[in-house]
Amino acid sequence: MKEIPGDLKFLKSHEWARVEEGGRVVVGISDHAQGALGDLVYVELPNVGDSVEAGAGCAVVESVKAASDVYSPVSGKVVAVNEALADKPETINEDAFGDGWIFAVQADDLAELDELLGPDEYAEQIENEDES
Repeated sequence: MKEIPGDLKFLKSHEWARVEEGGRVVVGISDHAQGALGDLVYVELPNVGDSVEAGAGCAVVESVKAASDVYSPVSGKVVAVNEALADKPETINEDAFGDGWIFAVQADDLAELDELLGPDEYAEQIENEDES
């Protein structure tokens, strides 16, 4: 398993959130999640300007094995999407925590991030999942 970046927060459903300046939150799926899904073949992105709710599905990643919803970690407005994924969804497989980001939200309330898992708690969750 790849190293989990220390600046990220995680949903239990394997999305990561990175807070940038001005309250913008960049979202993707974890390296663990992309590994479990296998080779990604399609990404359905939200639209810029969409309002999203914390914990609500707003994007979809599809692999040869399954389709999986991507949930927003915070409520707010979608301010950017990773258009490159339309032509190259496998970018998520190659760089889940970097170039494989999916969308960015201008958060209404950054305090929502306090509900998410830190890197150590997320690593523990993965470990427990792998054992069961």
